[in-house]
Amino acid sequence: MTRLKYPWFSLLMLGVILLFAQRITYADAAITKVCPSTGIQARATDFKPGGIILTSFDKSAIWVYNIDNGRRYPLPDTAPCTSNCHLSPDSTWLTFFNDPTNTFNIMHLDGTQRALVVENAAEVEWWNPTTYLVWTPAKQAYLVPTAGGDKEYLNVDGVISVQPGGRFGLEVKPKDDFFERWLINLQLRGIDGVSDQAVDLGADKAYFDAQSWSPDGKWLGYVAPVPIAAGSKQVSGEIFGIKPGDTQPTQWTHLTSIYGAERINGVAVGELSWSPDSSKIAFWVTPITGANFTANLGSSVIHILDVNTGALTSYCGFATNDQTPNPSRLVWSPDGTTLAFAGALPNDKNGYYLLAMDVASGAITSLTQGVFPVFGVPDVVAWGNHE
Repeated sequence: MTRLKYPWFSLLMLGVILLFAQRITYADAAITKVCPSTGIQARATDFKPGGIILTSFDKSAIWVYNIDNGRRYPLPDTAPCTSNCHLSPDSTWLTFFNDPTNTFNIMHLDGTQRALVVENAAEVEWWNPTTYLVWTPAKQAYLVPTAGGDKEYLNVDGVISVQPGGRFGLEVKPKDDFFERWLINLQLRGIDGVSDQAVDLGADKAYFDAQSWSPDGKWLGYVAPVPIAAGSKQVSGEIFGIKPGDTQPTQWTHLTSIYGAERINGVAVGELSWSPDSSKIAFWVTPITGANFTANLGSSVIHILDVNTGALTSYCGFATNDQTPNPSRLVWSPDGTTLAFAGALPNDKNGYYLLAMDVASGAITSLTQGVFPVFGVPDVVAWGNHE
């Protein structure tokens, strides 16, 4: 048997081949269309999966919709919220702003077992199952155990999000006449002579800047603007991904080559919806039909990306024109089988419905009606389990 003189070279080439193969997978992934044979159906009494969906049926409070018994009711001492209410990793608790006391609390999704988290905060997230990430009104951030204890302050100047369970952050800072996003190592930040491992993620452009961390913290998925053609000033949205510690991102979608110019979600950042197991991202794709990407738009359609295989799925069962500034949030069921969102039904003048889409079949069920567009569009806050 002939021995390789430089075995390290073979390993290096194997790594290059595997990396190239991964990028080919993403670039060549075709879109699978899932079109249910029936229209939007009324819910059956045995609808699954169960649990509790939080949304708003008026502007007074967060509302509970109990899937298992069909009941719905407002939660006292709460204010309507969207992405600033955070579901715990086990899907049984929610952080929320207690309006009368001006504090952040936690509660079960049915409103029970409330407890104070912090008195002076702008937002409270779950950093891991036993630790909160608290953002202060002065835009500082610290970690604190859920059971109480010492605070660990993070260097988050200019940072808009922090890696769950980790020490990387997404920074936005000026560059020339626009803003740019960078992935940085917060632990190395500010140490003389030490690089914070900053990776340039491209321009931060309104309507092309959605981003969110995977629940396990292993990936940052984000939307970035790309030219629709070489030398063109018109841009389209694509999804990229990067792991903390990587030196460059990977382009996960190539939708522009299929659809032409399009937007992914709306103007709000942080609206890519990861599945609970961190394997898929659900998002809206909106065709851009003219020069004004805020007004010249087609109907938005749900897509799901499998980040492990690059597989893309488009769902034909529902489309919406309520996409400026944002379409409804897409919220996963705790078991990862179903998406909840809100929207108007075709040829129906009865307002907005709470809808659920099975991601395997694309079948859509109308759970209830009357979702109220508190912030301009109807929205869903969270889908969790009973205590």
